[in-house]
Amino acid sequence: MQFLYKFEAMSTPCELLLFEKHKHKADEVAQQVLKEVKRLEKKYNYFDPASYLGALNRREVSQLDTETFSLLQRALLYYSKTNHIFDITIGTIKDIYKISKSIESLEKEKARLLPYVGCEHIRLKKKKLYFDNAYTKIDLGGFVKEYAVDRAALLLKKRQVLSGLINFGGDIFAVGRKPNGEKFKIGIKDPHDPKTFNCFIEIENEALTTSASYERHQYIEEKKFSHIIAKTEAEKVAHSVSVISSNCVESGVFSTALMADPTIFTEHRVILL
Repeated sequence: MQFLYKFEAMSTPCELLLFEKHKHKADEVAQQVLKEVKRLEKKYNYFDPASYLGALNRREVSQLDTETFSLLQRALLYYSKTNHIFDITIGTIKDIYKISKSIESLEKEKARLLPYVGCEHIRLKKKKLYFDNAYTKIDLGGFVKEYAVDRAALLLKKRQVLSGLINFGGDIFAVGRKPNGEKFKIGIKDPHDPKTFNCFIEIENEALTTSASYERHQYIEEKKFSHIIAKTEAEKVAHSVSVISSNCVESGVFSTALMADPTIFTEHRVILL
């Protein structure tokens, strides 16, 4: 039988499609997934002063639990692999896009804070986080949602759900195949006409993420800014990048980085539009 669960987390609509014989088991698995996603949302919410991430950014704590230490290690590795484009310290300039009332004030504040953007300003040692200045901030927003998808996929596998599709705001993981033996077919939107699909990709036990400049944006003095924040506006050269890999974190990192530089090497399947 087919069961669809919908909820909202991390500021995005989430869907969990399970193919399972018994409804009570499907309901239990869905509740476990929801609980895990909400845990991660609360723990790593950049905008919540009460979050664990907020305490780290305020330098109130430096001790890292095993999960956070592992996530930050991975983030530093991806910083290196993407030629410093995938950068969790972009949070240092994130707030100014929300509070700036003019392009002039935005550029002035950005110039002041840019010297503190870069993972070279943070250091991990013996499960502790160290900053080399008072201004650098970490934002795991482009990381934790994909991590939540991977955690959900792991939960499905542990509960022996052999077929399911996880979709958290376009960050997708397909567990197995459909009961009829077909792979899951995922549509990729045309960035020039998001109401239509440019192509369809079949996946099985794989993740697919798409980073696109058309999805979310804001305006300052009638100038449009994408939700994908780059150190310089010139970095953004693609309209849409989709990456298929074995896990959602990996796909998410490279789809975001390739938006800025499509020449970055990756061994994964890439669709650049």
